[in-house]
Amino acid sequence: MININQRKILNFKNNKRGLYSLYIFLLLLFFTLPAEFIANDKPLLVKYNNGYYFPVFKNYAETVFGGDFETSADYRDSFVMELIESDGWIIWPLIPFNHQTVNYNLQVPAPSPPSLENLLGTDDQARDVLARLIYGFRISILFGILLTFFSSIIGVTFGAIQGYLGGLTDLLGQRFIEIWSGMPVLYLLIIVGSIITPNFWILLILLLIFSWMNLVGVVRAEFLRARNFDYVKAAKCLGMSDYKIIVKHLLPNAMVATITYLPFILAASVTTLTSLDFLGFGLPPGSASLGELLNQGKNNLQAPWLGITGFTAISILLSLLVFIGEAIRDAFDPRKIN
Repeated sequence: MININQRKILNFKNNKRGLYSLYIFLLLLFFTLPAEFIANDKPLLVKYNNGYYFPVFKNYAETVFGGDFETSADYRDSFVMELIESDGWIIWPLIPFNHQTVNYNLQVPAPSPPSLENLLGTDDQARDVLARLIYGFRISILFGILLTFFSSIIGVTFGAIQGYLGGLTDLLGQRFIEIWSGMPVLYLLIIVGSIITPNFWILLILLLIFSWMNLVGVVRAEFLRARNFDYVKAAKCLGMSDYKIIVKHLLPNAMVATITYLPFILAASVTTLTSLDFLGFGLPPGSASLGELLNQGKNNLQAPWLGITGFTAISILLSLLVFIGEAIRDAFDPRKIN
């Protein structure tokens, strides 16, 4: 006999498009999380004079390798490379550029087209597009996951309190949400951006202030429906506290509808960050992001590889999240569980 959880997993696996999308998404996430070990202008390992050095983890002065200056070694400098290779060897990452490395050895003006050295070309500042794509993909996914996680916690809590208590609490909560959702978020971001330079965490907090309302309506409706069920009334008669009723009985039922929304909220969070970066109100200038890559494509129409790369990356990412969301929706569909 197959239990409910096994049936949910089976329903998810039966949606092949969502299952393969999950595999591809996890593969991309696994590939981009250790971005410093995949795309970096510092070697992974250097052997010199019978000693082993790890520039990815620690900065070494040029004098360590027989140079003349006490400053950090520039491993892409031909002079430093010759010093090291005269009495050792270097192991480079797959892509010998990070998201801010400028390639000074281009044969054509930047932005340069794809080549063996820069597989996806360079942008208008001679930075490797593939390296910026890897770092931008990682920061977009991490930003979206964090924003989805914290906004879901706040939204579920707010919706649960509204739906369970009802009455005046529900009425005041709905009026507050109506007023708060009408706030001009973009204008507020422009004002804040003119006062301080928004970084990753400031931008996350600013968007969290307005994005927590996505799940309130769903959770509130589930609690309004379930609070009058017989098992809830029986729990009250037995003296169970409101907190335990919410956590142990009502919340698990409400989470079914909530979980099906999470991939779509994650896709919306990634789109929000991309849009802000495209408009110039997102991460600080120079940061690697998908929105900044799209903006590069808009400003350099003579370099179509920039726009194509950015559009393809964001399209694939959002498509994967939507397909995963559809599979999760099928997994929790009560018509397919019973």
